[in-house]
Amino acid sequence: MGEDRIPELRNEIDGIDRQIVELLGRRAACALEIGSFKRSNGLPTLDAIRERDLLDAVCKINKGPLSDAAVRNIFTEIVSACRSLQGPTKVAYLGPEATFTHLASMEHFGKSCVFRPTESIADVFGEVESGQSDFGVVPVENSSEGGVGLTLDRLVNSELRICGEIKRSISHALMSRQKTLSGIQCVYSHPQALGQCLKWLATNLPGRSMVQVSSTAAAAKLASEEPNAAAVGSAMLAAIYGLEVLAGDIQDLSHNMTRFLILGRHESPRTGRDKTSVLFVTPHRPGALRDALGPFDDAGLNLSKIESRPAKERPWEYIFFADFDGHLSDPHVQAAMESLSALVDKFKILGSYPIGELIDKRPSPVPFIPPTDRSEDPDEAPPQTGTLRL
Repeated sequence: MGEDRIPELRNEIDGIDRQIVELLGRRAACALEIGSFKRSNGLPTLDAIRERDLLDAVCKINKGPLSDAAVRNIFTEIVSACRSLQGPTKVAYLGPEATFTHLASMEHFGKSCVFRPTESIADVFGEVESGQSDFGVVPVENSSEGGVGLTLDRLVNSELRICGEIKRSISHALMSRQKTLSGIQCVYSHPQALGQCLKWLATNLPGRSMVQVSSTAAAAKLASEEPNAAAVGSAMLAAIYGLEVLAGDIQDLSHNMTRFLILGRHESPRTGRDKTSVLFVTPHRPGALRDALGPFDDAGLNLSKIESRPAKERPWEYIFFADFDGHLSDPHVQAAMESLSALVDKFKILGSYPIGELIDKRPSPVPFIPPTDRSEDPDEAPPQTGTLRL
């Protein structure tokens, strides 16, 4: 392509942009009219099924050169902006800003929502239960570290429903005010993040202290205040807190993923690609768990997850959490749940909701170059200053 072709193409782009803006205005006007109808009839602003179908549809008609992921991202923001014209969607999440929960929330709902950071998982539940937020987003399990106990424990007694899930790839970076690893004396992060990078940290930072904090964002803030500290978390935190990214993609498993739950006060309608979550407590007798699993097998339900948590009110007894494919409105699911409830001491449906698609946000790995000024003698490693060794 010759240089003289560039002005011509730019003029064409300018014309296309004018058309896009005009079409966005027409789309927004339609959204406003729909919003007026929803308000008049007491309908919720968010229609998750409609939004999911819309995003699927635009990807199907995409002929490139933009990837389907790029088209989905663009339309997520268009939908979010148009939804905001109908009324604010308030989303509580485990904060502070730039945590993976925050990123997952924005990627799912779009950036035109009102995002409300909270200090704890319990606070996310409280925000939605009190009606201060329409939805809440909390982590529930990681592919390498397993379940998030605080979320599971809070589900036991909450009246909220699981109305959706977000599956997001998780890529961790090591960041610090230091330029090399040799000056790092301690590493801060959330315990899940430290656990996901256990081998890398042991290999590249032997003998350093690994200190657990409430979030990856809190870790980055501490690293920005302490010259010999580092943090593990999203590379986005480095830009926010003025840190150097010393190494990226340091998680031990390349396909490291976290699943987040979307909490709400209403049931999600059937989409045809749904999952149901339940909890139950079996009688304290031999074979009770085997019997409880029988209705799933009899109904041909695919159990995608089952795990246990201690029953807080009854020492040495356990609550079982199970996920399976299907929606509670399906007749064979209803029959299976009726059978299960008759076999156990406690039974609760946590929600039926659309199966989440994986959001793959793994960046191109930041190459790690071992520093040349670090002694190979582990006895010469900096002294430990933290409270936890991983």
